[in-house]
Amino acid sequence: MSRFERLLDLLQVLRRCRQPVSGRRLTEETGVSLRTLYRDIASLQAQGAPIEGEPGLGYVLKPGFMVPI
Repeated sequence: MSRFERLLDLLQVLRRCRQPVSGRRLTEETGVSLRTLYRDIASLQAQGAPIEGEPGLGYVLKPGFMVPI
């Protein structure tokens, strides 16, 4: 799986969840290591994705976010 596909997959998982999701659950659903997950979240945040949270608390994607085409 390419990095692009992995980031889109992560966004889709976060979109389905309304409550904060733990890093461990995200790693299980996306099939990546915790370290990779943290890097991917930081990358998406740097690109403007409104992902809130932090390690140990969980992550949530603000409603209404659309991936630009």
